Amino acid sequence: MSRKKVIIIGAGIAGLSAGCYLQMNGYETEIFELHGSPGGLCTGWRRQGYTFDGCIHWLCGSSPKNELHTIWEELHAIDEKNIVNHEIFIHTELEKGKSFSVYTNVDKLQEEMLKNAPEDKELIEEFIDAINLCKKFDIPVLKPQNLFTLFHNMKFLFKDFPLVKLLNKWMKVSIGEFQKKFKSPLLNKNFCKLFGMYEEMPILALVYTLALFDINSAGYPIGGSIEFIKSIKNRYLSLGGKINYNSKVEKILISNNSAKGVRLNSGKEAYSDLVISAADGHYTLYNMLDDKFIDEDIEGYYKSFKTFPSLLQVSLGVDRLFKGIPDAVTYNFNFSAPIYIDNKNTISSLGLVIYNFDPTMAPKGKTSITTFIEADYNYWTELRNSDLEKYKAEKERIAEEVIDRIDKLFGEVKSKVEVYDVATPYTYKNHTNNWKGSFEGWIPTIDNLDKTLKKTLPGLKDFYMIGQWVQPGGGLPTGGMHGRHIAQQICKEDRRRFKTLR
Repeated sequence: MSRKKVIIIGAGIAGLSAGCYLQMNGYETEIFELHGSPGGLCTGWRRQGYTFDGCIHWLCGSSPKNELHTIWEELHAIDEKNIVNHEIFIHTELEKGKSFSVYTNVDKLQEEMLKNAPEDKELIEEFIDAINLCKKFDIPVLKPQNLFTLFHNMKFLFKDFPLVKLLNKWMKVSIGEFQKKFKSPLLNKNFCKLFGMYEEMPILALVYTLALFDINSAGYPIGGSIEFIKSIKNRYLSLGGKINYNSKVEKILISNNSAKGVRLNSGKEAYSDLVISAADGHYTLYNMLDDKFIDEDIEGYYKSFKTFPSLLQVSLGVDRLFKGIPDAVTYNFNFSAPIYIDNKNTISSLGLVIYNFDPTMAPKGKTSITTFIEADYNYWTELRNSDLEKYKAEKERIAEEVIDRIDKLFGEVKSKVEVYDVATPYTYKNHTNNWKGSFEGWIPTIDNLDKTLKKTLPGLKDFYMIGQWVQPGGGLPTGGMHGRHIAQQICKEDRRRFKTLR
C-alpha cells in the first residue's frame, strides 16, 4: 500500500498526539498551526524570568497505575520529569479563622469532611466508599470503543462489573444535586466551590479525580505546560513530522465530498489523502467547512451543550517565598470588598495557584502566582475592539485590585511584585481561536456525558475531527487519547496493523 499523506489542523495536544501515532505507523503528516508555538490551550509564557502557566495544575495518568500513563509514555510527555503529588488538592480559608482542605489522601479527606460536617456522616461515608471503589479499577483508554470486539466488551463487563454499577449510579447525579443532600450548611452551600467543580458536572467526575489523586496518578509534572508540550513536540519532530507555525487554515478543500487538503489565510494550498481537524470545533464546522456537513445532532450540540466559561488570568512574579502556605493545587480565600470584573461578573473570592512546588517557575527565592477568574467573552472582546486604551486600563485596574487583596491576605506582596500579566477572554480567542473564548470545551453533564460526537461528519469522506469539541470534558487526557484512537481507526480502515514505539 502506498504511503498516505495526512494534514492535521492544530498543534495542540490532540493534533500532536495524532501526528506522533500516525508517524509511528508509516504515515506522512504535516501540521498547520495558527499560532507561533505549539500547545493550544496547554500553554505558558515567560515574563522577566518568571513563567506563568495557563493550563497544567495536575495531570491524569502521571503514574503507571492507570492506562493513561501509557499514552504519555508513548508520546514522551513526562520522560525524566519529576512529578509532585500534592498533599492538598484545594485549600479554602473560611470565615473566623476556619479552613477546609480537600486532601488527596482519601482517609485524610474523610477526616476533614467529618470534622466539618459530623451530621453528614452517612453521606460522607457513601462518597468516600465510591472513591475507594473507583481506585480499584482502571477505565480502558488505549482503544476507542468503536474498535472494541465483543470479547473486549464482555471481559470489561464481567471483570469490572462493580465499576459498571458505580458508573451507572454516580454519572446520573450532578454535583449540584449531590451538594443539596448535605445537612451541614458548609457543604450544603459550598460543596461545589470547595471541591473546585461545576454544578452541572456528574459527581462521578469528582469521584474519579479524587481516586486518581489518592493513588498518586494525578500529579504535577515539574516545568508545567511549557515543558510538557515541548516534550510532545520534540517527540513528533523526532518521528519525522513537520509543523507549520503562523499558518491559519481558512478552508478545507473538498472534491467529490472528500477532503483533499487545506487553504491557508495566505492563499497557499496544501494537499493530502486525509485531513484531521484538531482545531476549534465551531470554526471547523461553520467556517472551514462552510456548515455543509452538519446534521441535526451536531447542530443540537452547538445549540444546547454548555461550554466551559471564558477566563481572565492574572499572573504575578513576586520577589519573595510563601513558606508555610499549604502545598495545594489551589488556595482559595474570601475578601470583604468585591472586585468588579465586567458586566456579568463581580467576585468576592480568589483561587490562587502559588508555585512553591515548582522551582522552574521563578528565579531562586521568588514565586509565580496565578489566579483564574470567570469573565464575559463578549464584553472583553467588544472592549478590545472598540476602545483599546480602556481595555488596557481595565486590565491594569483588575491586576491592581487582585494584588491588593493578596497583599491583605499575606502581607508584603504589593511592594514585592516585579511583574504582572493579565490574559482576558480575548487573549484566549486570539491565541487558540477557541469558540466563545472557552478555556476547554463542553462541560460534561449528566445529560451529555454519553453523547460523544462522532469523529467523522455526514457526507464527508477522508476527514476526521478530534479533541475537546468531540468529547464533553475535554482536557489533556482527551487530546492524548484521541490522537491514539484516530490513528488506530485509520490503520484499521487501511488494513494496517497499529503499532507504537516507546
